[in-house]
Amino acid sequence: MGMKVAVIQVDTVWEDREVNFAQIAPLVSTAVENGATFILLTEMFSTGFVVDRSDIGEPEGGPSSQFLSKMATQHNVWIGGSCPEVTSDDPRPFNSFVLVSPQGKQHRYHKIHPFTYGGEDTYFRPGNEFVTVDVDGIRVTLFVCYDLRFADEFWKTAANTDVYVVPGNWPASRREHWMALLRARAIENQAFVIGCNRVGSGGGLNYAGDSRVINPLGEVIAAAGDVSTILYADISSEEVQTVRTTFPFMQDRR
Repeated sequence: MGMKVAVIQVDTVWEDREVNFAQIAPLVSTAVENGATFILLTEMFSTGFVVDRSDIGEPEGGPSSQFLSKMATQHNVWIGGSCPEVTSDDPRPFNSFVLVSPQGKQHRYHKIHPFTYGGEDTYFRPGNEFVTVDVDGIRVTLFVCYDLRFADEFWKTAANTDVYVVPGNWPASRREHWMALLRARAIENQAFVIGCNRVGSGGGLNYAGDSRVINPLGEVIAAAGDVSTILYADISSEEVQTVRTTFPFMQDRR
C-alpha cells in the first residue's frame, strides 16, 4: 500500500484561529491538486504554541476539528494536526492530535509528554494512550513534538507502525535536535517518520521549520527550510516491510 503525503509548513498566527484557517485552506487545495492523499499540519496549528493559559482550549468537535473535518470531506483526503481540546472531566485541555478521514471520522491522540521545560504541563493535561490508525492499509502512529525525545514510546509501537507522524512547534535554537531525533526514530524503528514544524515567530520564540520526511533507512527524502512551503513524498508499507526483512534488527530487541 502506498500514499502521497503533503507536509504543510506555515507561519502560524498567534491566537487567531480564523486567520490560520484562512491561510491553511488554499494550501490544502494545492496539496490535493498535486496528488496528496494524506496531509499533515503543525502542532497547535490553529493558535500557535499557547501553553500559558488553560482558556485557550476548545471542546472536542470545536472550530479546529471542524476545520479539519471540512478539509477532509471537501477534498476527500486524510488530514491532521494538533489543537488544544477540553473534555468534560477536566478544565485543562489536552494537546490533541486530531486526524480526520475522508469520510469525516475523527481520530484523537493526546500528547503523552507535555513540554515541562516550557510550562505546558501547568495548563495542559497529559494523555496516556498510544494511537495507531489504519490509513488505507498503512499503519500510522501519532505523536506530538516533545514526544519525539522519548525513544521508548516509539519502540513500544514499532511492530504495528509503518509511519510515525509528528507535528511540532520546535524552536530554532534546538533545530539540530529536531532533525537528529526524527532520523533516529526512523532508523531505530525502521519506519517512515514525518515531521511538520512551523516557521516564523510566536510567544517569544523563533522557529526554523526544517520539516522532514524520512524513510525506514533514515534517509531524508523531503526537506524544508525556514519558509512557508509544502513538502511532498511517496511512502509505502511495502518499503517498510522490505527494509525490516532485509535488515531484521527488530527481532533482537530485549
